[in-house]
Amino acid sequence: MSATQPKNGFRTSTKATSAQKRAPWILLAPFLALFLLTFVIPIISALFQSFTTVDRKGLFGEDGVVGRFAGFDNYVTALNDNGFVASIGRMLLFGVVQVPVMIIACTILALLLESASARWPGFFRAVYFMPYGVPGVIATILWSFLYVPGLSPIVSLLQSMGLQPDFLGANSVLWSIANIVTWTYTGYNMLIIVAQLKSIPGEVYEAAKVDGAGPFQVAWRIQIPLIAPALVLTTVFSIIGTLQLFAEPQILSTVAPAIDTEYTPNYAAYTNAFAFNEYGVASAQAVIIALAAFILSFAFLALTNRPPKDERDRKKRAKRDGLGPRRRYRTDAPAAGRPSRWGEARRALQTRASAVRAVTSKADPGLQSGHAATAEGD
Repeated sequence: MSATQPKNGFRTSTKATSAQKRAPWILLAPFLALFLLTFVIPIISALFQSFTTVDRKGLFGEDGVVGRFAGFDNYVTALNDNGFVASIGRMLLFGVVQVPVMIIACTILALLLESASARWPGFFRAVYFMPYGVPGVIATILWSFLYVPGLSPIVSLLQSMGLQPDFLGANSVLWSIANIVTWTYTGYNMLIIVAQLKSIPGEVYEAAKVDGAGPFQVAWRIQIPLIAPALVLTTVFSIIGTLQLFAEPQILSTVAPAIDTEYTPNYAAYTNAFAFNEYGVASAQAVIIALAAFILSFAFLALTNRPPKDERDRKKRAKRDGLGPRRRYRTDAPAAGRPSRWGEARRALQTRASAVRAVTSKADPGLQSGHAATAEGD
């Protein structure tokens, strides 16, 4: 039978049940299709292509092109490229300086906007978030006008004061890029932290006020520890984005001679793929960039998720003393030479009962004989 009559009076159908099972997959189908086409398949293709190479016959390949398996030759070529290795080191220096500055700035902005004395917080949140809505190419073009001498009012103002700034020089262009990135993404990270701040219960702030905590103490001892997950998330996003830096140096390379085609790892992979047609080497560089981002993110998460120092010390002492987890947490049988927890609890109850008897005996001497009989029965 296709339908049954359950005890609750409603009819259930096997067709309806199978349709309900298919419904989630039907709804997820568009997302899964886009996820496969734009994420999974490109990753698999890049990984496969990083182990292949192309042999061209003739000066420009006019006599034919033959693909073959190259093993790890593309990875060796990528790691032997001094420009690519230098670009990774450059981005590590960039991240060590830029990421903490941006995280500190967005945390301070979020705390100020969520303070009790903040005025027009919604307006200022929109203003700080607005740079993120500007495309990276447009933002870099706008900032390039502020960096180029003769066009920049900032450079003209500093020159009138006797200074000679060079925002596009070999020693300063990296920090000019860092300024653009910080200007763009500080508002985005600030909104993530603001969302975490709004999840803090109001009772926590009320208890802090009762204890006499000031605004700085509330921010340092309550808000910052409670928004630690948001800070970790924004830092991981920033670490990954650092190695993916591409649009800013590519646009600034037209006005900054210090930026070459291998200034960042992504720029180097782009140059090999679309300027030299070395797709295997470019794929190998892309895989190396992904592995570097994964290792750095994993190391940061492992560092931030470490247990407190007192817990680590307690585990070290337990390990040094030879106490295994089963022996330390076993409660069904007492250890050798040590009373069981049940015996300790029973003696505690007997001691408490004896104290009650003593108090009641002093209050009413007539009850002493009854207590004595009870004690003998025990």
